[in-house]
Amino acid sequence: MVKYGRIRFDASFAALSDATRRGVLEHLGRADASITDLAEKFHMTLTGMKKHVGVLEQAGLVTTEKVGRVRTCKLGLRRLEEEAAWIERYNQLWDARFDELDKVIEELKQKEKVDGRRN
Repeated sequence: MVKYGRIRFDASFAALSDATRRGVLEHLGRADASITDLAEKFHMTLTGMKKHVGVLEQAGLVTTEKVGRVRTCKLGLRRLEEEAAWIERYNQLWDARFDELDKVIEELKQKEKVDGRRN
């Protein structure tokens, strides 16, 4: 993976690591909102919400537009396809490991049955 990809992953996962930012993304998935509206919804100060939105914006997950005194937030164009693929590779790895563990357990159960019959 090129350096740019790692930086982008770091930004994405850093943005998604916070429950408030995940909540903001969920909210913006339903409707655009001003920073003031988001701050009220999440019981935060404007400054705190601006920081959260800034992190999401840096990751490309949110865009903002200022009209007059109101800054409106929208979902960004960037989707998390590469991050989802990365996570899916780990899911497949763990699924394969659990499948192997299931085989070992099944073999042990069969051996236990056979040994139990011998006693």
